[in-house]
Amino acid sequence: MFTAPFRWWFNFSGWTAVNDLSDKIYADDINRYVIIGSPHTSNWDFVYGMGAIDHLKLKVKFTIKKEWMFFPVGGLLRRMGALPIDRSKTASGKGRSMVDAMSNLLTDATDDIFMLVTPEATRSRREKWRTGFYHVAKDAGVPILLAFIDYDKKQCGIKEVIYPSDDMEADMQKIMAFYQTTVPKYPELFSVDTRYLP
Repeated sequence: MFTAPFRWWFNFSGWTAVNDLSDKIYADDINRYVIIGSPHTSNWDFVYGMGAIDHLKLKVKFTIKKEWMFFPVGGLLRRMGALPIDRSKTASGKGRSMVDAMSNLLTDATDDIFMLVTPEATRSRREKWRTGFYHVAKDAGVPILLAFIDYDKKQCGIKEVIYPSDDMEADMQKIMAFYQTTVPKYPELFSVDTRYLP
């Protein structure tokens, strides 16, 4: 993975990589995960996130539309962990579901895979997150890792794991409670999903 330059900047800027789940990841022979990346209010989140990924030596992948995989950008994106998703229409005339495509990637993977998702889907304030990540994890039967970035503490990494249950409401409330404790670069642009607040 092409992340060494991000690690250099991460170190130079005085950031710390955190992995509170080092003794839990791969427990019970689980080697596939969905990772939530939040909060997301700045392009700098990607820079520090990639630096933390390099520090923690995680084989993180992220999905991207296949149209972005053109030369020469496609090769670089692949080295950074990009997984092209084909959402073209099927024989029935409907576009492929992103949830189905991501679930299939996780289910069919032969190597370790950590699939990164940014459920806010924008750097602007959004009070309703895209919950596809939850359905992807549930459908593929994999845990959800809660990755965070905190500009106050200059920390980025992983702190919690959620095993999707039959109670999505309760699981999402736990996720939102966790992300309420993080400090984004631009706090005014961040909100957890208000549908899942107590």
